Amino acid sequence: MPVALRGARGASTWTPSRAASPDADLMARIAQTYQGDPVLAGLLEQALSQRDTIGAGVREPGMGGGASSPGAFAGLARQAGRFLAEPGGADLAWLDLDGWDTHTGQAARLQRQLGALDGGLAALREALGERWPDTSVLVMTEFGRSAALNGSGGTDHGTGGVAFLAGGAVAGGRVLTDWPGLGRHELLDGRDLRPTRDIRSLFVPLLQRHLGVGTAQLARVLPDAPQAAPGLWRS
Repeated sequence: MPVALRGARGASTWTPSRAASPDADLMARIAQTYQGDPVLAGLLEQALSQRDTIGAGVREPGMGGGASSPGAFAGLARQAGRFLAEPGGADLAWLDLDGWDTHTGQAARLQRQLGALDGGLAALREALGERWPDTSVLVMTEFGRSAALNGSGGTDHGTGGVAFLAGGAVAGGRVLTDWPGLGRHELLDGRDLRPTRDIRSLFVPLLQRHLGVGTAQLARVLPDAPQAAPGLWRS
């Protein structure tokens, strides 16, 4: 469970299973066994409810091999879109896409990774359908990369990076930054892109617009957060 989703309110995780779905007789026997234990009985009921919401036997091409395998991320994104589009369903979803730690052979790896990201965002939009105009998608990373290639045709861990904000609710088509430059004297410690914006300036408007988080709550969750980036929404 991502740290950002941990808290007093419950959040669920889901991973596509490679195992065959158990038959109804087996599930009935398990339920009968758990009847005398309120904890296990409750957990089983929750699991069955989640399975019904997902739909038994859901399979997407490439799913089941992890988010870094070919086609897997598009399948995960499509299923996330279904969760979000379901009436009374999830308010938000968090997806991980591995494989960005490009210490070697970065050019070919980035081509593959960016293709997977693009396919996933397209699948998410398709699955959201009529909910897309009210949707915002934040694409971000844990850390940046060094500005120059290393001796293995890749880049090492860095500081500054990039984030994408997309979705039907977003007034897109722009680059919002105070560009620091790539000259030797402009790089941080002579090697990293210098950060000029705090990623929390995107968290703040997202929490305000989509989850209705108030000023006092924001101050507690994101203390000393910078002012929200301006002009992000279509309306």
